[in-house]
Amino acid sequence: MAMKTRFISLLSLLLFVASISAQQLYMPRGVAKAFANGTRSMDGKPGPKYWQNKGVYNITLTVAPPSRTIRGSEEIRYTNNSPDTLDKLVLRLELNSHQPEAPREDPVATEYLTTGVHIDEYTENGKTKPWTDLKGLTFATVMLDKKLAPGSYVDMKIKWHVDLAPHNENGGREGAIDDTTFFIAYFYPRVAVYDDTSGWDVTPFTEGHEFYNDFNDYTLQVVAPRNFIVWATGDLQNAGEVLQPKFAERLQRSMTSNDIIHVATLKELSDKVVTQQSDTLTWRFKTDHISDVALAVSDHYIWDAGSVVVDKAANRRASVQAAYDEKSKDFEKMVEYAKHALDWESNNFPGTPYPFSKTTVVRGWADMEYPMMVNDSSQPDPNFTRFIVEHEILHSWFPFHMGINERRYAFMDEGWTTAFENLIVSADLGKPAADQMFKGFRVRSWALSNAVDTDLPIITPADAMAGMGYRNNEYGKPAVAYLALKDMLGDAEFKRILTEFIGRWNGKHTLPWDMFNTFNNVSGKDLNWFFRNWFFESHYMDVGVAGVIGSDGSGVSIKNTGGFAVPFDLVVEYADGKTERVHMTSSFWEKDQTRGTWNGNGRPLKSVTIDTGIYMDANDTDNKWAAKPEG
Repeated sequence: MAMKTRFISLLSLLLFVASISAQQLYMPRGVAKAFANGTRSMDGKPGPKYWQNKGVYNITLTVAPPSRTIRGSEEIRYTNNSPDTLDKLVLRLELNSHQPEAPREDPVATEYLTTGVHIDEYTENGKTKPWTDLKGLTFATVMLDKKLAPGSYVDMKIKWHVDLAPHNENGGREGAIDDTTFFIAYFYPRVAVYDDTSGWDVTPFTEGHEFYNDFNDYTLQVVAPRNFIVWATGDLQNAGEVLQPKFAERLQRSMTSNDIIHVATLKELSDKVVTQQSDTLTWRFKTDHISDVALAVSDHYIWDAGSVVVDKAANRRASVQAAYDEKSKDFEKMVEYAKHALDWESNNFPGTPYPFSKTTVVRGWADMEYPMMVNDSSQPDPNFTRFIVEHEILHSWFPFHMGINERRYAFMDEGWTTAFENLIVSADLGKPAADQMFKGFRVRSWALSNAVDTDLPIITPADAMAGMGYRNNEYGKPAVAYLALKDMLGDAEFKRILTEFIGRWNGKHTLPWDMFNTFNNVSGKDLNWFFRNWFFESHYMDVGVAGVIGSDGSGVSIKNTGGFAVPFDLVVEYADGKTERVHMTSSFWEKDQTRGTWNGNGRPLKSVTIDTGIYMDANDTDNKWAAKPEG
């Protein structure tokens, strides 16, 4: 019977792979298996058998600055919603990346190194089990005493401690900003993702590649000394227990205010009048169906807050908070910048309401995003300060709202965010300035490079890459692909499809093929030629004028040396001296991605220039044709 079942499963997979071969887009075997099993659908929707596992976390963390040792305990109920019986769990221990033995993509300062995460006690379904701390690994495999059947759960209790490294201009994503200010992330043992394409996520955290988490429910208690403020993912449940009445009232008022409210000033913090005065205070935060939690603590960071309507239909507001030191003068406008980001991004692109109840921007060094939290550096140029926070808040949608596996498909995370970044900066500074910045910051380094890893297909698994090839495929290259898709479909249609994609997959684990299939399904068009060209093939951006055609010299032949289906403008000067700018979307290359023709309008040409805009041409020496002077 088992042999027959395996044969039928294999036959189903082979038939499914054969059925999609005409779709042209390569699909790895594990992904094809998920579609064959019905967890994903070729129309881009979650399949009828879609599932994902879930954890409920109750975490207590104790901090006592200036000691950099933090101690935690947690209770986890992990439910297996998969059709598989699990004989083990995988626990992520991301802060083991600080161990000297851990593999990392880039060199680190000696001060960055710690002994990693120390598990002091591990209990499974009421039974305490022995634990040996790991060296050099950011995940641990735990064999279960009782296998976890589909639909059942396991209860765990874990106690641990870890030393924070300094977090400063030398790098890092988290740690001690100063003696009494910590930004704390990736700090708790969590169950890794078990999904329908790869099983357990056992990709090492090597600092450069980021994260992949389940959507869990979190209760977070942070025990801190009096006179310390705690900011964290989730809604503060007990402001009246940890803050003096005046400051709790200010915080509450900020939740519905359009103004910037100074919840706690530096003088008030220095005078030690902000918090209740028990020796330690427990700050309680709660949030459900979210992919992670992070926090910050300080006894001298200024606290500002306000709010903004992020869902106009429901009149729902989100809290916007900032925590910063006195010298970071640009952060005095951080609440204003973040409110603008939430407003613009909710109503333009991505164009769906900000999915969370608040965001807090903390002055650190990482320029790094977390659910409801941002760790940003201070900048001398206020425009760049605003630019950074706009980018980081965009991550609230991609990857956090959409459950993206950043480790493997970073182009669905940083790529989307970088595309939207160009659009919001255009609104802030005007399109010419935004495009100039975008080309210099996001495009030039790879578009004009001859490095061997520059032309790797975007779909190449990010966890198989490192260095600039990985960075190119993560940020700028997919960003211009998304912008080219928007240009080809038109703003309204692009936004309609994007909104449907977000609606289908938020709170789940989406894949690139779900995205491609959704765009095909909702548009009613076969866009696989575009996706294959931009995401699955090795190309670069280089188009040129091949020559003038037609008996009257009124048409133009365009060659595509680089191969990418880039949009471009033809700047045309006619023989009568009049000029015209003609825009060509990527659809110009749909039928033939090596050469295309603009037939003109019967008016002889004097000159033609190709302007590729942000799609920087690797060789622009052939981008112009001019008629030879008479005589």
